[in-house]
Amino acid sequence: MVLAIASNQIPAVDSPGLTVRSGSSWQRIVEPVEPFLVSVAKSLEEQVDAFDSEVVPYARYAMANRGKQLRPVLVALAGNAVGTLNDGAVKVAVIIEMIHLATLVHDDIMDEASIRRRRPTLAANWGNQISVLVGDCLFARALELAASFPTSEVCRAVSSATSTVCSGEIRQTMHRREFKLNRAQYFKILGMKTGELFAQSCDLGSWLCGATPVQRAALREYGLALGTAYQLYDDCVDLFGNEAGAGKSLGTDLATGKLTLPLIEVMERAKPADKQRLEAMLTQWKPEYAAQIVQLCEEYNAFEASRGVLRQILAEAVDCLKVVPASPNREALSDLAQFLSQQTDALGVSKR
Repeated sequence: MVLAIASNQIPAVDSPGLTVRSGSSWQRIVEPVEPFLVSVAKSLEEQVDAFDSEVVPYARYAMANRGKQLRPVLVALAGNAVGTLNDGAVKVAVIIEMIHLATLVHDDIMDEASIRRRRPTLAANWGNQISVLVGDCLFARALELAASFPTSEVCRAVSSATSTVCSGEIRQTMHRREFKLNRAQYFKILGMKTGELFAQSCDLGSWLCGATPVQRAALREYGLALGTAYQLYDDCVDLFGNEAGAGKSLGTDLATGKLTLPLIEVMERAKPADKQRLEAMLTQWKPEYAAQIVQLCEEYNAFEASRGVLRQILAEAVDCLKVVPASPNREALSDLAQFLSQQTDALGVSKR
């Protein structure tokens, strides 16, 4: 992702290696691995049932926020791209999904978000104390499950990924309202807090299914790039989306003083007076400032610039797949990148 991070110029929208096809629908991508996803969902239910009986209702509520199960999908597609899926891959997908769900529970507390997947967050229903502990329980159960593998490889990888994700969140928290945050620091945070679990999904899924070291490394880089692009997309949704479509609280980045790429683009491009006005609004935040900030982003072409960077990162993700044997599963991994690009394009259209 060197080019996307280093340049503050708008990359060409039609980045080489990323050709969006009209057939890149989510259902078409996941249909071949749906039996795997069913096994993952069943195993997740079993893990929830194993909690203390008084914890189960809260854990079940958290589990209902699984969404598209992107990380299990990546485990399946990466594994199938180099070999044959097995029970170990199912277990890894469950572990990574539990870690992801734990981070969502904690994120909603830190962001003071009230809605997730079109319903109240765990914290909104039962408060921060219960939510923190439920997230901790999910983390702990994931690591316990990782330790059940006959090799320590999985436990080491999962522990490292968990540490990286939490470190990324700490970095982002420490940099709130830090107006000198540059794009290299920003992308470092994205790679840690979101890209890492995407990377581990591809890494462990492919390793358990017999990937060569070269294939494993390439698929990890693909996952890291895809996850980074996904978080960039989510950051754009927070500014340019709508809550009805997103199904969650928006504007939380602005309210908590997180500088995302669209704001960094404005900071780099804005006239001194506009830059000072943006800093003042973020420092003394009021909800009514949101429309003014979006207007500044539009004036300085911040969404279009961010969209160009995202497409470039996705093109780099697809380029990583060259060492993977040609197959429908490799094509599906490429289609995932194309699908995310389409989602970003639709977001832009919805705001015009």
